[in-house]
Amino acid sequence: MVQSLLSASLLSISSPSFSIKVGEQGKPMRLRASPRCRVRARAASSKAGPQAVEIPHQWYNLIADLPVKPPPALHPQTQEPIKPEDLSPLFPDELIKQEASTDRFIAIPEEVIDVYRLWRPTPLIRAKRLEKLLDTPARIYYKYEGVSPAGSHKPNTAVPQVWYNAQEGVKSVTTETGAGQWGSSLAFACSLFGLDCEVWQVRASYDQKPYRKLMMQTWGAKVHPSPSSITEAGRKILQMNPSSPGSLGIAISEAVEVAAANADTKYCLGSVLNHVLLHQTVIGEECIKQMEAIGETPDVIIGCTGGGSNFGGLTFPFIREKLKGRINPLIRAVEPTACPSLTKGVYAYDYGDTAGMTPLMKMHTLGHDFVPDPIHAGGLRYHGMAPLLSHVYELGFMEAISIPQIECFQGAIQFARTEGLIPAPEPTHAIAATIREALHCRETGESKVILTAMCGHGHFDLPAYEKYLQGNMVDLSFEEEKIKASLANIPQVVA
Repeated sequence: MVQSLLSASLLSISSPSFSIKVGEQGKPMRLRASPRCRVRARAASSKAGPQAVEIPHQWYNLIADLPVKPPPALHPQTQEPIKPEDLSPLFPDELIKQEASTDRFIAIPEEVIDVYRLWRPTPLIRAKRLEKLLDTPARIYYKYEGVSPAGSHKPNTAVPQVWYNAQEGVKSVTTETGAGQWGSSLAFACSLFGLDCEVWQVRASYDQKPYRKLMMQTWGAKVHPSPSSITEAGRKILQMNPSSPGSLGIAISEAVEVAAANADTKYCLGSVLNHVLLHQTVIGEECIKQMEAIGETPDVIIGCTGGGSNFGGLTFPFIREKLKGRINPLIRAVEPTACPSLTKGVYAYDYGDTAGMTPLMKMHTLGHDFVPDPIHAGGLRYHGMAPLLSHVYELGFMEAISIPQIECFQGAIQFARTEGLIPAPEPTHAIAATIREALHCRETGESKVILTAMCGHGHFDLPAYEKYLQGNMVDLSFEEEKIKASLANIPQVVA
């Protein structure tokens, strides 16, 4: 079944029915798939089983079904609710509408679906060999997003973000990236729609993962280590700490600064914001249908959390079904002990970036100037959590735990040696939590159905595995005094 899905993806990529219009300097301006190619791709995945689902034609907006709506984002100067015109220097109009939308479903443009067909639907796989290794009565399933061109879930939102920008005549986009999965996804999307792409990659990951940088450059992006001397925000950080490992908050500040200063440039964010989590719900919508096709209902759903897009993308459609009383799974977020925003942070209004250039968002935060230790899961090194996910956590619809990185890599090795896939460092947190749950089931005798998010492969993260295998990996935990100092700088918002 998985083979049929992969063959569909390969057919889509190599088919002569795809055409790419090339613009100036050989840059591809648009990707198109002919109806004949679409039929072939659908036929290849039309066999019975969990992979035989259609690509969703709508994104799901959880806000429509929440009993209490989330608090609004605030203007950083006035502390009044943000207005659409306040966001227009950074985002195209359609994404601003999606950010504030309360519509239950939003149609996915056909041009975006055409690109999704390169890798979607993604496989739902039962981890039978891992179950056997653990000697557990639990049934473990993972939704694998590593089959995308960039190797993770991030193109699910990169493609629509770039497409909406292209529709409004934007010439260039800027962004931040941690591990490089988001930056490479945005570079990929820009290469399809003919936009320039400039990326600030967190310094620690820039040094740890050189092939992610090369991947972005292959797709035409310009990549800078962050903090950099290019921006005022970066120069301030380097002045205070010339050897700063950087953070996602710092990289966001740099990308936002450049976008705000150029009229033909917009900013793209790979996580945190409502419209990003909205686009990622293709994961959960597919997964619900795939589980229905095999007659399974998850008892526990587990995913890693950094900014929240992968976790929200998988869980939000299941939370909808839970709110309707159709299912009742336990939903568990897993974060690194070195950056525990949900489990150790406070729920308060804070900036989304280090320099304080973004709107104030009510979220679980460790403080906007908190710089996490350079753990290998670079995509989880963010001081805050998606406001919508934070709100869901406050409403009690999910729980959260933190796990140190050595335990995560222990789980990753077990997973790789049984299931064959090498996970990115980020989903190793979900794998470690899944193993904990499966071992608990062995003790209790419960045959629970565990669903986990396997959001990307670790092919560009092998230096981290080398450190673990050579016994050189250490657990980096948060420092209480460091967090207290950063929390003291959270802006005081008058209720």
